[in-house]
Amino acid sequence: MMSNGKPDLMVESQNLFEIHKKYDPQGCEYWSARDLGKILMYSEYRHFLPVIDRAKLACINSGHVLEMHFVDSQEHVAIGSGASKLLPTIFFSRYACYLIVQNADPSKEIVAKGQTYFAIQTRKQELTEKDQENKKRLLLRNEISKHNVKLAEVAKSAGVREPVDYAIFQDHGYKGLYGGLGAKDIHARKRLKKSQKILDHMGSTELAANLFRATQTEEKLKREPHHSKQQANQTHFEVGNKVRQTIRELGGSMPENLPVADNIKKIERQVNKKKSLSDKKGKTK
Repeated sequence: MMSNGKPDLMVESQNLFEIHKKYDPQGCEYWSARDLGKILMYSEYRHFLPVIDRAKLACINSGHVLEMHFVDSQEHVAIGSGASKLLPTIFFSRYACYLIVQNADPSKEIVAKGQTYFAIQTRKQELTEKDQENKKRLLLRNEISKHNVKLAEVAKSAGVREPVDYAIFQDHGYKGLYGGLGAKDIHARKRLKKSQKILDHMGSTELAANLFRATQTEEKLKREPHHSKQQANQTHFEVGNKVRQTIRELGGSMPENLPVADNIKKIERQVNKKKSLSDKKGKTK
């Protein structure tokens, strides 16, 4: 609700920020800098620009990709008598809006309301994303366990039968995918304890890369029967290396550089606990 370029402070702050939210063709939400500047009661857009610059700096310093949250664009702006003019603007993500209100004039009541609103909404989004990541991790970790069993069965045809043989076979796959790092090297690089398993501390991106390595090695061994452990080991290395090359070509982070995630067993316990509580509530209704 805008009046003479100024927001009606009687309107609930949540609605005020929500009604000016827009969506791009992919359904992603964003806010226009020119709209947000008016909401935050900056008399002219040029007075709002220093706030944007401070927010951009905060975004960079926090380790986020600037272009993901601040997108230069243009939009039609009313100039009177029903006419409009195409002027430069910036489209903000929700996180960018959070940084904007943190760097705006705190003496303004609407800025204080915006700080509360975007802090709460950003936190909600973080929790939602974390929940989605946990679900993906659980699914992928389970799939890797299944395919590692299948991979072991296929590798037996090439003589990979003893536990030590399979450990060497798996190490070749890791070395291909992790640029020469074997299981022990990865364990040390990620600073995991002896009791901690590498796969249990991978995020969804890293798990997906390892699942692809395992499934493609399994399929290649089926298509091209190997007659020695050495051949099977080399195939596993080559497949892992091919996956690594693909990641590099797509501009992704190398798996050894991805962050260590919380123990998947802890996530699994939390999910099971929530499910158990939900089942109990369902029975009491």
